[in-house]
Amino acid sequence: MDKSNTRKIIHVDADCFYASVEVREKPHLKNQPLAVGGQPDRRGVVATCNYPARKFGIHSAMASSQALRACPDLVFLPPNFPLYRQVSRQIHDILRRYTDVIEPLSLDEAYLDTTNSKHCQGSATWIAQSICKDIYDSSGLTASAGVARSKFLAKIASDWNKPAGIKVILPEEELEFIKILPVKKLHGVGK
Repeated sequence: MDKSNTRKIIHVDADCFYASVEVREKPHLKNQPLAVGGQPDRRGVVATCNYPARKFGIHSAMASSQALRACPDLVFLPPNFPLYRQVSRQIHDILRRYTDVIEPLSLDEAYLDTTNSKHCQGSATWIAQSICKDIYDSSGLTASAGVARSKFLAKIASDWNKPAGIKVILPEEELEFIKILPVKKLHGVGK
């Protein structure tokens, strides 16, 4: 394979973004199961939750009333989108330090094409590590990253070692990696 033509795609995804921002602002909630979303008494839905809440099976898009039944000590907070947008701008400013080829997906995740980046001696792995460190140093939030030569694999990889992890899929490892993937790991494929 001609390595000079290999694309270097990074998918960066902040870990439990809304919940992490809330815990950063309210440190006393750090170890408390926490969900951000609509209130259980108003037919609300969980937008996201932190890792202590995930231990109870709580997840995004779950009915808030169901989440509360699964974890009676769950703390619900309403979303604070102005704050999340402010933190998102800070994260996206960091991403632009490394490449101008960025495809934002949401407030807390984006694809970066670092194929022609000269940062970190051109190593996408080192760029991903540096980005995650810069995000933590500037915001106190953790992010995970996936590195591959396609957006499809980079997105799957970013979810592989959460939280605060990096997964690299080398071109020669792609086929073996895909063979072991459960179908539920394929984004956009439902039951």
